[in-house]
Amino acid sequence: MLNRILKALGVAALLPMPAFAETTTSFTLDNGMDVVVIEDHRAPVVVQMVWYKVGAADEPAGKSGIAHFLEHLLFRGTENLAPGEFSETVAANGGSDNAFTSWDYTAYHQRVAADRLGLMMQMEADRMRNLKITEADMLVERDVVLEERNQRTDSDPGSLFSEQRNAAQYLNHPYGVPVIGWRHELEKLNAQDALDFYQEYYAPNNAILIVAGDVNPDEVLAMAQEHYGPLAPTEGLEARVRPQEPPQLSERRLTLEDPRIGQSYLLRSYLAPERDAGDQKTAAALTMLAELLGGSPTTSYMAKRLQFDEQIAVYTSAWYNGMSYDDTTFGMVIVPVPGVSLDEAETAMDRVLAEFIADGIDAEHFERIKMQSRAGQIYADDDVASLARRYGQALTTGLTLADIEAWPELLQSVTAEDVLEAAQTVLDRNRAVTGRLVKPEILQ
Repeated sequence: MLNRILKALGVAALLPMPAFAETTTSFTLDNGMDVVVIEDHRAPVVVQMVWYKVGAADEPAGKSGIAHFLEHLLFRGTENLAPGEFSETVAANGGSDNAFTSWDYTAYHQRVAADRLGLMMQMEADRMRNLKITEADMLVERDVVLEERNQRTDSDPGSLFSEQRNAAQYLNHPYGVPVIGWRHELEKLNAQDALDFYQEYYAPNNAILIVAGDVNPDEVLAMAQEHYGPLAPTEGLEARVRPQEPPQLSERRLTLEDPRIGQSYLLRSYLAPERDAGDQKTAAALTMLAELLGGSPTTSYMAKRLQFDEQIAVYTSAWYNGMSYDDTTFGMVIVPVPGVSLDEAETAMDRVLAEFIADGIDAEHFERIKMQSRAGQIYADDDVASLARRYGQALTTGLTLADIEAWPELLQSVTAEDVLEAAQTVLDRNRAVTGRLVKPEILQ
């Protein structure tokens, strides 16, 4: 149940942040491309990631899905590489590669032996500026994306629910538009749409190169200058400015009926501030609040009260992800036990939230969570790909290297008073969307 719900929401449980025992070096090339090198010499492996500071929330109106569509097209070939040759070359060199798109960024990555890094840079730099798209390529990949939407969204009640809830959450901000795009707009995308988007945003001055693993920073810089340095920047590329949300004056509620679901549940999300450069205190408090309320399926406040003491719910959770360019959300979910209605479950959840704020935070439990966070930071360095991804996600959502490095200690410095202040500010029903995914026969 946990994995299904979180997958549908597009969020994950709190992930530990790195302990920053690694050595990090940064450069900026003459054409504006940022380079971050994270040394980890425990294995002769390297991960290259190129992050573009553009995602689904930056798409032109009426062209939803173009960022993700373009991600697919980048594997169709360039003036120098045939369709599929990029990934075939990576595999032939014993590596793996992939890409992903979110609202705030698009990233491409390879994991290979360290002595293959130059080849990876050569190919990645090639497709940064030399993409070749034919009408046939466009039609094939558009059908692939449409089928992906069929399988991952249209055939999944939880994903449809998440899509509708996001649209209700963001009335004006483009976070309300799905990353994969609305079907009626996807069907009309063409090769020129993709090329226009590509030529504007796929540029060295809109990209961050992250190299993590068994590398030397000076050697990485020399390779980056050789392969990425000659690429021309996009002139006049402006900082991202997006439509913002008007003040929300009342709670929004929605119900989606679907006979395919196994269990009905209630989910509520509140608009919340993201991690801002130089100002992460509130985000750190919200991170701890999510852990205290619903981070553990057995020891969190909502789990103990609603699942074990009162036996009203079979599952509860709370989450917050501050890695967002604009305002994000703080959310919680409750799945009632058979015989308990969603109305009763919601009433109980609201009562428990009020009691949490009124009673204060158990100091011993709070210290345990901080210790678990610290321990998680120590083990987080084991995967250089995850480490590179954390850096890339942070840097493309407006944070700095200093912010990333300050984050673990900032979490440790959060006080109970900070958490309660954040809870009282953010957990306002007038700034929330409350949704119900319900089997028709138990619709209230």
